[in-house]
Amino acid sequence: MNTAMAKLRVRKRYNYAGLLYISPWIIGMLVFQLYPFIASLVYSFTTFSILTPPKFVGLQNFIRIFTNDKIFYQSLKVTLIYVFIAVPAKLAFALFIAMVLNIKIKYVNFYRTIYYMPSILGGSVAVSILWKFLFARQGLINQLLLDIGLPYVDWLGSPKWALYTISLLTVWQFGSSMVIFLAGLKQIPGELYDAAKVDGAGRIRTFLNITLPLITPMIFFNLIMQMVNAFQQFTAAFVITNGGPMKSTYLYGVMIYENAFNFFKMGYASALSWVLFVIMMAFTAMVFKSSPFWTHYEDGGEF
Repeated sequence: MNTAMAKLRVRKRYNYAGLLYISPWIIGMLVFQLYPFIASLVYSFTTFSILTPPKFVGLQNFIRIFTNDKIFYQSLKVTLIYVFIAVPAKLAFALFIAMVLNIKIKYVNFYRTIYYMPSILGGSVAVSILWKFLFARQGLINQLLLDIGLPYVDWLGSPKWALYTISLLTVWQFGSSMVIFLAGLKQIPGELYDAAKVDGAGRIRTFLNITLPLITPMIFFNLIMQMVNAFQQFTAAFVITNGGPMKSTYLYGVMIYENAFNFFKMGYASALSWVLFVIMMAFTAMVFKSSPFWTHYEDGGEF
């Protein structure tokens, strides 16, 4: 009996020690994630401008979003275009680089580190400013175009090109997706490629029939993560173009920021955030729903 009680006390001591170690994360999650999440839901039903106390208005903010706010539809349209441009391009480029880096060559680990560097830098303000200088009218990209005899392009000043230029910054930060694809490629048995060679399959057929089906779980994961990140994109559009020109890069994140911190409409901004949350959940649900039709697992199971 005494031995059992002693073991129970030791187990409790270990439990308390574990809770102590993870307490910084628990506190951070409660204070910086859970509380703002719940508070934004409460404020979405109010008029709240920081300087004045919240006033309950029911569904008025949501009704205004869908009936009176024309900028909402413009911002949503730009954001959807951005997502459909940036996410597939980023995944395709990440997969291409992963396949290149999966080849056994000298100093391959060094090359992998170099290609991962943009993701370490992330979507920071400094990188966005650098991008702005590169694609300015007198920037390096236009200078290179002029040097080879091509006309310069107004990358950031033209509504035709601005969103594509912003999307390129997202594509450039492909490192995290590349690492996941590279891990998936390394798990493919080499015997499958040997058998394909014996059968006379070319590179394209081998890729379509072996490589692509076996990495669909990684494609699925990367698609979800990058889609969610793209819907929340803010820094590049705000720093580089501030939503212009003619709101051609006016992403949803910029709209939320302006309503919250420029116009001090915290309640309305919270409502916009929850609309975005519902849209993201809807797109995520569609991807999950479609995954059994195109995602393949070695054991034949489904996610």
